Amino acid sequence: MTEINLAKEYADTVIKAIDNKSEELRTISLQIHEKPELSYEETFAHNLLVIYLKDQGFKVTPSAYNVETAFVAEFSSKGGEGRIVSFNSEYDALPGIGHACGHNLIAISGVAAAIALKAVFEKHEIPGKVKLFGTPAEEIGDGKIDLIKAGAYDDVDISLMVHPSPYEGSFYNYYALESWNIEYFGRNAHAAGIPWEGINALDAMVLAYNNIGLLRQQILPTDRIHGVITNGGKAPNVIPDYTSAGFMIRAKTLENLRALKPRVQKCFEAAATATGCTEANGTKDPKITRKRELFDVKINSPLGERYEEYLRKFGIEFKPKVEQEKVSLGSTDQGNVTYVVPGIHPLYDIKAPQGSGNHTIGFTNAAKTEFAHEATLTASKGIALTALDFLIDDEFAKQVKDAFNTSNGGLHWKDSM
Repeated sequence: MTEINLAKEYADTVIKAIDNKSEELRTISLQIHEKPELSYEETFAHNLLVIYLKDQGFKVTPSAYNVETAFVAEFSSKGGEGRIVSFNSEYDALPGIGHACGHNLIAISGVAAAIALKAVFEKHEIPGKVKLFGTPAEEIGDGKIDLIKAGAYDDVDISLMVHPSPYEGSFYNYYALESWNIEYFGRNAHAAGIPWEGINALDAMVLAYNNIGLLRQQILPTDRIHGVITNGGKAPNVIPDYTSAGFMIRAKTLENLRALKPRVQKCFEAAATATGCTEANGTKDPKITRKRELFDVKINSPLGERYEEYLRKFGIEFKPKVEQEKVSLGSTDQGNVTYVVPGIHPLYDIKAPQGSGNHTIGFTNAAKTEFAHEATLTASKGIALTALDFLIDDEFAKQVKDAFNTSNGGLHWKDSM
């Protein structure tokens, strides 16, 4: 049989394997959607997926990498050792609005792709191995970083996942991000009787907020700084001795983010000094509690282009790569993964109502529709077929690795997470 015919036979196996599991995957998706769980609390989704994957013949490790709601499912071909491909399933929800980012769909997308490659290994015995990582807590940004630091991705060659959205494409940008919690400590006083005895922590927060507003004129157009005051005081006739706020600092690249952060920090420090909060109550101000950095997504062009090539065969249309690259969206811990292993994070459209993008109740409702399910299966076929090509096509695998090496990717990034 010619190589072309073999490749077609492999691809047919992928497509048939996913189609055959459609009804079961739909049931799992709806079960996860109907029982939304917050980051690191995804016990129901974790157990549901672990049991299903065991039933499908995978070797499954629940509560993997010392993370209670993470798992890894593995299957190796009898055809011998080869390259190792991996997929990610997410399944955490958002407070108050449930699966408004469609993680019930991402959960089954990884399962579908892993099942498809398992079917190829069993029928055709090509060399290789597939790993499916259950990655909790994407919404607060920590889950995949936990897995990276525990060595989950050390032996895999690529990491593929898809994400529902109002867009179609592999090349939309995701920001690097660091989240800060800011606290100022002052001194109470009666606001009418003896205000001069107070040190106003709210003044410090307002001044810092305004400092950042002025800084925005001097930063890159692709930089973002946004925040909210979470505690502005308790009563208008009391000088506040404590205020707090949450801020997010984003930039197009990790390098840009690390250049921006010291400038933002000075805005907070200057406000503390100007208001006298700096040493109030013996506490050096401001107190800044930083979450771990989310890295921008290093989109591997050969993987992204191959994914879009396959999706076009299913009738999906894409904006040109150059147009996609002009758009920057949110942030994701898949970015950190793409710094240590070649990867992509394509978006696919589930036709949410106009104005109902991710993180809206309209998107929550769209994530349980039959259309969203079918779109998820199509995207799953795209990443499965792309991973298959990486396993069987040495030249394509070399292109993927060369592009990754050119981008300075590698396991050395683990130390800075």
